[in-house]
Amino acid sequence: MLKLYGGARSRASIVQWYLEELAVPYEFVKLDMQAGVHLQPEYLAINPIGKVPAIVDGDFQLWESGAILLYLADKYSKTALLLQERAVFSQWVLFANATLSPGIFVEASREREMPRLLTPLNEIFSKQPFLLGNEFTVVDVAVGSVLNYIPIMLKLDLSSYPAVLNYMKQLSERPAFQKSISQRA
Repeated sequence: MLKLYGGARSRASIVQWYLEELAVPYEFVKLDMQAGVHLQPEYLAINPIGKVPAIVDGDFQLWESGAILLYLADKYSKTALLLQERAVFSQWVLFANATLSPGIFVEASREREMPRLLTPLNEIFSKQPFLLGNEFTVVDVAVGSVLNYIPIMLKLDLSSYPAVLNYMKQLSERPAFQKSISQRA
């Protein structure tokens, strides 16, 4: 059975959300980060950087939430992904982790970056329910988790982005979200 390693209030909840969406059986291994369990040799053998999340899937080990999401999308996709589809998934997952998250959560750049990032997302969500159209995908987990962390971690006024707010609400009502991110907030 796949093992997901994480800590309280960690990005492991993002991976957990996607595993719940996929209905993939997994074991959540909660590491006591305060006690430094993630820095012990047993865990460093899984992730030498000592961060969470990480997964162990049989003999395969992988860390970094975005890489794990993309691996799970590939492994559990009902149809083989075309190269271009995989590239679009990668684009949005990388955007969530490398652009959207720092743009929102790094205070020094937030005032400048937030409108640049949320205005186009608002435009997308005013035309369609999910990032890639009418179907929920891994990219909605990646981007949606960052957006839904905003009210959990920050007190920002997002009223200028009503379609983004509607998207966030729609995602937060999904049963898999309720079993993962809502539980860890």
